Amino acid sequence: MAGVIGTLARSLGPKLLIGAVLGGGALLLTDKIDRNAGTATQAKPAEAAAAPKPLPLVERRSDQGMKVDPHALAVKRVLKIEGPFEHGDYAWDEEGAPAKGPVIITVDLKAQTLSVFRDGYEIGAAVILYGATDKQSPLGAFPIMQKDADHYSSTYNNAPMPYMQRLTSDGVAIHGSDVKWGYATHGCIGVPKEFAQKLFGVTKVGDMVIITNGKMLDTSKAVVSG
Repeated sequence: MAGVIGTLARSLGPKLLIGAVLGGGALLLTDKIDRNAGTATQAKPAEAAAAPKPLPLVERRSDQGMKVDPHALAVKRVLKIEGPFEHGDYAWDEEGAPAKGPVIITVDLKAQTLSVFRDGYEIGAAVILYGATDKQSPLGAFPIMQKDADHYSSTYNNAPMPYMQRLTSDGVAIHGSDVKWGYATHGCIGVPKEFAQKLFGVTKVGDMVIITNGKMLDTSKAVVSG
């Protein structure tokens, strides 16, 4: 699978790669087609191929986010959130969602919200803090490069960054924060600490985080949970 995705990445570029990853099930089915059907000669059983090496992650600065089309991501279900979604609030519900599947995180700075999807099913959402005017949060898609549950900032006075998930080479990360109205970060995405712990538990290094400023996912065909 990694070899297929690697080939797609080189030929299609990052904009279409994310859609290809989400469509991984279809790619796997295609890979199982018998290309020798109808031939007169029976092929010998092929030896098991060595597992392809995973693609190396590329460090990106804040100004090097990959361009993606949010509408290329198929949203199958969104969480039902009652009432106003205020600073410090979050929702989490994995019931009915696949236990496995690609995880993608979306961040909308304009709406001040973060959502996490597994196989197209929204399993969590939270109100966020983001970068102030002089330290703006980046836009684009960034893979998670590092995870550290008990991290402290090496730049800002050893400030605690619990459940840190680093996105860029210049230190932008998602991490637990005291999410209150009027607060801001130095470019990081701050989420409630309890939510940060849950998010940390469902992601892995390499999972994609897409940060936009008002561009929403296409949820027209999504079912609302509950």
